[in-house]
Amino acid sequence: MKGTFAFFDIFGYVALLLWGTHMVTSGVLRGYGSALRRGLGRYLERRPTAFTFGVCITALLQSSTAAGMMATSFAAGGFLGLTPGLVVMLGANVGTTLIVQVMSFDIALVAPILILLGTAMHRRSDDARHQNLGRVGIGLGLMLLALHLLVLTMAPIQNAQAVRAVMESLAGEPVLVLLATALLTWLCHSSVAVVLLIVSFATAGVVDTQEALAMVLGANLGGTLPALLEAHTPVARRLPLGNVLVRATGCLVCLPLLHPLTQWLAPLGASPARIAVNFHTAFNLALAVIFILPIERFAQLLVRLLPEPPRPADPGMPLYLDEAALESANVALVNATRESMRMADTVEGMLTSLVEVFGKDDAARATTISRMDPWLDRLGIAIRQYLTDLGSEALNEEDGARSQEIHAFVMNIEHIGDITANNLMEFAAKKAQSGQDFSAEDIQDLAIMHAQVMESLRLAITVFMRGDLRAAQQLVERKELLWRLENESSDRHIRALREHRDGGGGDVYLRILRDLRRIHSHLAAIAYLPLERAGLLQDRLVRGALSNAAAQGKA
Repeated sequence: MKGTFAFFDIFGYVALLLWGTHMVTSGVLRGYGSALRRGLGRYLERRPTAFTFGVCITALLQSSTAAGMMATSFAAGGFLGLTPGLVVMLGANVGTTLIVQVMSFDIALVAPILILLGTAMHRRSDDARHQNLGRVGIGLGLMLLALHLLVLTMAPIQNAQAVRAVMESLAGEPVLVLLATALLTWLCHSSVAVVLLIVSFATAGVVDTQEALAMVLGANLGGTLPALLEAHTPVARRLPLGNVLVRATGCLVCLPLLHPLTQWLAPLGASPARIAVNFHTAFNLALAVIFILPIERFAQLLVRLLPEPPRPADPGMPLYLDEAALESANVALVNATRESMRMADTVEGMLTSLVEVFGKDDAARATTISRMDPWLDRLGIAIRQYLTDLGSEALNEEDGARSQEIHAFVMNIEHIGDITANNLMEFAAKKAQSGQDFSAEDIQDLAIMHAQVMESLRLAITVFMRGDLRAAQQLVERKELLWRLENESSDRHIRALREHRDGGGGDVYLRILRDLRRIHSHLAAIAYLPLERAGLLQDRLVRGALSNAAAQGKA
């Protein structure tokens, strides 16, 4: 019974170690995930910078698995190139070894201090970032405490006959040891936790040095599997597959050399635990040195192995809303942004052909535009549901604001699609059925107003993607321009009707102008949230009210 209880203790401490890792990862992502997301998209073209970033991000997240899943999602969404992404992963693999190096020393006395300080910071601070920093402190303390308890619990198990029988049966089977450890690492989703567990086994004498090295190889291989198995598209699988191939190559080379490797590493520390830790670091450093130079050719090979798949026949089917990414708020928001841009591309395609539809009565194009609206509606519903599944509790202040921006963008793009596909295409059908044509002046004014709407769409996309406040101010200020163009075109058209110089169009033409102005209003609404957060929206409204009052006074 004592052995049974000891195993329950071990499983409990492993769970505590994993929970501590989860707290560190979630605390960093909630507090600083937006900064990490921006860092992944910038300054990573040079290999040394990308490698250093990979080391640092893994040191922050305390998990190369989490870093790999994060980088995989960004690479799949086009925010991180495949070549720099592979270099980031090489750095992440080295970064996880540094974590193990630090935690392999007996620093258990620091655990209560970290937990105490982390709890005080989490409970006393009103700043979300400080609260998440406290969460990181608690997680680190729990990891150190769990490791210390694992070592204490494993010490008496070395004399258990059952454990020794199992380990002795695997002593001459390094391949089985590697595969079993890889499976355990995949189940735990944490190579750090498994390597620290291996250190505990080696310290307690449960495994010998060569078995420990084989288990370290398995932990390295298993740590690459979660990101690969949770990627759902060929493009998304490129980066994790590259990481798998890199480490699998290292395992194949090192597995027959376990005995000489043990002798080579002995001068750095003779104990099995120290040799295992040093081997973990040397293994990943060697892989980084070997693969970082030919990394571009390696990326080309991955592209050939996993080519871009053909677009789905249904344009309303989401492509980037990966359910696995919901565990990481910043990754999920990037996915939602990418899907929202598909909606913007669809609306741009709908608006581009408007002038030709009305000028040439192009029924085929009008039908094509009408068919696009259901695609927009389905994508909008999918994006909103995705953000709802993400939940507000996983968002920090900056991520919460980004979620609101995506909601607002999607809603306004949907309204633009409805106006275009329903109202404007209905007017096009009425015009074609009546056989009446717009005058040359009508078409010219319509083209001018349409060009201004298209320019506003480009500004709105810039505001949404970059948060450009100058573009947001320009977008809102353009409302007056659209009002003026609508009024001038309406006045000219009405005068032409009164003089009987215009054969038709009448009310249809005026409604088209009104709906183009309504489309611009929805585009301008995309700028409101960033301007409001910057304190610029209220100033703009006040200046507009004063300007209108002055104009009325002159009248």
